[in-house]
Amino acid sequence: MHTGSASQHDRQIAVWLLICCLMVFAMVVLGGVTRLTGSGLSMVQWDPIFGIVPPLNENEWNATFDLYRQSPEFRKINSDMDLTGFKRIYWFEFAHRVLGRTIGTVFLLPFLYFLIRGYVRRPLVPKLAALFILGGLQGLLGWYMVKSGLVDNPHVSQYRLTAHLGLAVLIYAWMFHIALGLWYGRADNGAVPASYKRAAIALIALISVTILSGGFVAGLKAGHAYNTFPLMDGHWVPQVMFMQEPVWRNFFENIATVQFDHRLLAVLAFLCVTILWLFSLRQSLPPQVRTGLHLLMAAAILQVALGISTLLLHVPVALAATHQAGALLLLTAALFVNQRMVRAETAGQ
Repeated sequence: MHTGSASQHDRQIAVWLLICCLMVFAMVVLGGVTRLTGSGLSMVQWDPIFGIVPPLNENEWNATFDLYRQSPEFRKINSDMDLTGFKRIYWFEFAHRVLGRTIGTVFLLPFLYFLIRGYVRRPLVPKLAALFILGGLQGLLGWYMVKSGLVDNPHVSQYRLTAHLGLAVLIYAWMFHIALGLWYGRADNGAVPASYKRAAIALIALISVTILSGGFVAGLKAGHAYNTFPLMDGHWVPQVMFMQEPVWRNFFENIATVQFDHRLLAVLAFLCVTILWLFSLRQSLPPQVRTGLHLLMAAAILQVALGISTLLLHVPVALAATHQAGALLLLTAALFVNQRMVRAETAGQ
């Protein structure tokens, strides 16, 4: 690769990765809608190759519906569902799976093109290959999650659902970080205190854990309980938080504890963002970093408002999906701030 064209090629790769990021973002939100509408168990088979073709006539629809009627979800929950109702939930899950395959194609083909043309810097090749492998594992993990609801209990495991969400967030975050580095290069003139850099990394970790705790909330449908804020059943701390034995199970299987943890983590993340933003106002920072911090603060305010509204209104699908999108927006802003801080000089050195 010619040195003179490196910047142009880097930006081309960055644009491609950012498009993939947008698709993963949409995938996560669509996955949330699939969960919220109870559509995730409508497709009881997994066909990685021909599964991209939906039923094309009435006979095929009836055959697909017959497969669903053998599932625990139909027998125990949706026994009165007709073919029209089945089609509604089927299309959500079908779209989710097709989008996943589309992301794989949109990632692989340009990657091979850039690789053959010599546009990809050598240190970047294993990172991009690892992202593709993780995408394939994500598809397997998604089916592993669905299988947990096709045995006896017509509900997917909250552990597997959260793992599926967590891997999607990891893929998104890593890909976005790489894309930013390729697009911007080094930050504009200015320096960032080392403490701010450490705070930005810690904030990403906190937001990520909060998102994962939201996975357990979704897995247990815990948002449909305790629909008041800030109190839960008239208490700051619900009285049934540690009713299960052993104690650790409450953090993953007790609806009250899971929702309380998510609330606590969300409030803590909001406070940390606010503190970092307020301190930054008195600091001379690079313009990109300062802009990122303003966006981070705005995203945090929006996300708290969405979270509380979703809870108080008993989890309407559109609002809950927007709340999930807001979580990714908040993480995106934190990733941007961190990436630009990392590329900036460290103050005092």
